Amino acid sequence: MGDVAVGARSGHDGEEHRGHPVEANASGPDGAVTSGNDEMTDDDGTRDDEQRPPGADDAGEGGTAPTPRKPRSFWKELPILIGIALVLALLIKTFLVQAFSIPSDSMQNTLQQGDRVLVDKLTPWFGSEPGRGEVVVFHDPDNWLAGEPTPTPNPVQKVLSWIGLMPSAEEKDLIKRVIGVGGDTVECKNSGPLLVNGHALNEPYVYPGNTPCSVDDQGGQFKVTVPKGYIWVMGDHRQNSRDSRYNQTDKHHGMVPVSDVVGRAIVKAWPINRWGTLPVPDTFDQPDLNQQSSASAALTVAPQGVAVAAVLPVVVWRRSRRDRLESKVRRKASAGSK
Repeated sequence: MGDVAVGARSGHDGEEHRGHPVEANASGPDGAVTSGNDEMTDDDGTRDDEQRPPGADDAGEGGTAPTPRKPRSFWKELPILIGIALVLALLIKTFLVQAFSIPSDSMQNTLQQGDRVLVDKLTPWFGSEPGRGEVVVFHDPDNWLAGEPTPTPNPVQKVLSWIGLMPSAEEKDLIKRVIGVGGDTVECKNSGPLLVNGHALNEPYVYPGNTPCSVDDQGGQFKVTVPKGYIWVMGDHRQNSRDSRYNQTDKHHGMVPVSDVVGRAIVKAWPINRWGTLPVPDTFDQPDLNQQSSASAALTVAPQGVAVAAVLPVVVWRRSRRDRLESKVRRKASAGSK
């Protein structure tokens, strides 16, 4: 309360008593001489301002001065701020974006081992499904990572990865490029090019020195049709990626269920000299790639065509039988009229 002046002025000190002149020597009640702007004294000669305790002019109702709240110290607020930050980080990790670390060379040169990527987890909540050309992170569909070394993070790394401030080290996730979606036919002949619905892809993202297709008998040569609700994925380092091609003996025949997709990798966030986005390559913008939809329509119509083919002989037989009966009736009618 050091800023409260003792004997605070009433607001008119120093001003003339306009319209009310005061005599220079006016006598007080007991003969004391006072000036026009002398302050009133009590009977014992004590001035009013000497009896008021500091802060009396700021007193509220009831005559008690309001007690200002002392600001909370920084060290008391710090745990609250940390708690809020952790909750926000956990919500962001769960619903918005999550950081992942690239553990292998299967996506070179698009992604290098040790890169950190940010994965969009928001759009799948609104029904968005992976599209051709996107780089996606997905849970291991059926033991694809068998035999791979498992990292052993320390307790601090576990906590930071749990809240999303560090890439997850324990989750069994993979990262690959989507080549085919539900209804697509994907094919590799010889060393390439890779065909989607019969149309060749121009793949500048494939690792230099690699061929788009691998010439081997373990799965490098294939022709598959992707079921609805699944995707076909391949690494950009074609000769160093254990992807859909080499997992065709699993329960999904090498396909990845859309429900296992965590999200799309959208940004290379670390190291800073490799920062950049991960756009869909132009080759996947070919309008002819969508011809798979008409193929699907043909598959839908096929059973109807089979039904028509099966019924047609019956219709022809019934019509020919009706024609024979009508001709027989006409002959009888003409014979009776003679």
